[in-house]
Amino acid sequence: MSLQQTASPIIVKIVQPAEKGLAEILLGSLGLTGVIALGAVLLGVVLAGLMYWMRSRSA
Repeated sequence: MSLQQTASPIIVKIVQPAEKGLAEILLGSLGLTGVIALGAVLLGVVLAGLMYWMRSRSA
């Protein structure tokens, strides 16, 4: 097995990421937490309504 080297070098440019402040990080995490909590409450309301409807039909 012979390894062939490329004729031209590979150049990689490293770009520094934009600095985010603590406020941006907290708002982003709170936003995600809010979406998850809202989804959980909505799912709970839907399941409670479904359970109530099924129980009223069986009685």
